[in-house]
Amino acid sequence: MGINFGYIRVSTKEQNLDRQYEAIKGYVSDEKYIYSDKASGKDVEREGFQNMLKAIRKGDTLYIKSVDRLGRNKELTKGYLEHFKKEGIRVKIIDLPTTMQEVPAGQEWAIDMINNIIIEVYTAIAEKEREDIKQRQREGIDVAKAKGKHLGRPVLELPKEWTKLYKQWKAGKITAVAFMDAIEMKKATFYKKVKEYEAAL
Repeated sequence: MGINFGYIRVSTKEQNLDRQYEAIKGYVSDEKYIYSDKASGKDVEREGFQNMLKAIRKGDTLYIKSVDRLGRNKELTKGYLEHFKKEGIRVKIIDLPTTMQEVPAGQEWAIDMINNIIIEVYTAIAEKEREDIKQRQREGIDVAKAKGKHLGRPVLELPKEWTKLYKQWKAGKITAVAFMDAIEMKKATFYKKVKEYEAAL
């Protein structure tokens, strides 16, 4: 008898896992087998996901709320699904009822065939939606640029002599203290501006 595992994920730390957790907990009796991440689906080093991969074994079942919780794009998602299939791990996707069905012994091929078709269509749709979002973002950026709006990092407000003094400081011609004195800036503000300036280079 295999173990029921669950995996839940949101893309950012600000998002909440509760909705997915509520959907999963009815199928996974022991909470220690529910793994979670607050990370992008493109991040293959997701800690919770990696720990789940180490723990899950042949004959176990993995429950997820939706197929896009596994990965951010079609290729990643399909790769993980193929890995689980190869390892003998059943994946049940709550948002895809067909994957939740039990089948008589010896007829697993039928559910696999249906699931593969559904997963292929689902991941293709999810990827198309992401491409549409990117396209809208690109169009929005183009419109904003046409109107002369500044995009990207905010323009740094730096003293007029900053660039010249920064180069001298980096070349070892003046000290940081001399640099701060010349632009009348306190130490904390100075190093904050240096960090912002270097990030923008």
